[in-house]
Amino acid sequence: MPAEGRHTSPAADPERIRRYRRGIGAEWLARLLLVAKGYRILAARVRTPVGEIDLIARRGRRLAFVEVKRRPTMDEALESVTPRLQTRVMRAAEWWMGAAGRRHAACEPAFDAVLVVPGRLPRHLADAFEFRTRSA
Repeated sequence: MPAEGRHTSPAADPERIRRYRRGIGAEWLARLLLVAKGYRILAARVRTPVGEIDLIARRGRRLAFVEVKRRPTMDEALESVTPRLQTRVMRAAEWWMGAAGRRHAACEPAFDAVLVVPGRLPRHLADAFEFRTRSA
């Protein structure tokens, strides 16, 4: 038990560790689902100066920036793909595409979501939201 006035490290918080592990598991399931659908995973847990992208996957010319959401119910998972989250993912995708240079210039960017609910197969939502430029 910590001494009075001292706090345990947030990194050592058991609930935080459980959430982190569940998130890693959800991303693993999302990868499996996408690979089974013919996607090639280009990157995972991509951190950019403007946000994080859970998965980047490609199938043909389609370049999918994928947000993985694990929640207790499918409705809660769907509701968690908020406009704020969409904006963050789009900004991170724009940054990543700029940093990738011409490698993926011929690709068509898409924004997908994979919803993970305990006891159910993951659900892939292709084009979960549309790409909007900052001027839109």
